[in-house]
Amino acid sequence: MIELLQEYWRPFLYSDGVNITGLAMTLWLLSASLLIGFVVSIPLSIARVSPKFYVRWPVQFYTYLFRGTPLYIQLLICYTGIYSIEAVRAQPMLDSFFRDAMNCTILAFALNTCAYTTEIFAGAIRSMNHGEVEAAKAYGLTGWKLYAYVIMPSALRRSLPYYSNEVILMLHSTTVAFTATVPDVLKVARDANSATFLTFQSFGIAALIYLTVTFALVGLFRLAERRWLAFLGPTH
Repeated sequence: MIELLQEYWRPFLYSDGVNITGLAMTLWLLSASLLIGFVVSIPLSIARVSPKFYVRWPVQFYTYLFRGTPLYIQLLICYTGIYSIEAVRAQPMLDSFFRDAMNCTILAFALNTCAYTTEIFAGAIRSMNHGEVEAAKAYGLTGWKLYAYVIMPSALRRSLPYYSNEVILMLHSTTVAFTATVPDVLKVARDANSATFLTFQSFGIAALIYLTVTFALVGLFRLAERRWLAFLGPTH
């Protein structure tokens, strides 16, 4: 174990001397995909609860599609499937984008987490107290102002416990990135195992890294819940 750490602690944490690897790469994949997914899911969640079927159904189809298929298949489609289409290779911008493994990986992760996050936020919007909305309308808030100042802030706060689960699941899902040759924590563990044949130690270190990050994320979300969800607690 000590010899393995002496040789591979840098690749496991941040770099192999040339490229970003290990934990740094995993956190980058997680942060980028969550940020994109979060931003896109806000308007999609509003569309998801729209009474107009032609606004609601396309979003519903998208969320069902990406929640109903494995992330691994989605990554393979983004990484190798789309680039195999001649029309994509014929366009310089698309060719450059889909030739890069990092772009394909972040795209697949962002689309996946966006689908789950959209449903989480849409559920929070549906469960919102009707009286809260009526009170906001009584103050003259309608249209986008109603969503921007009342509905979405309330929905986002109440979604924290559910969204925290999605973040943790997304962290664990980044382990499929190695299939697109992205050097994340699991890719480093596989390389270390191939070079040293220390299987238990190699993957044990990877497991400890994921466990530590998960523990930190859970702690941060618990702090956020205590701050922003205190109004839901018992009153004295």
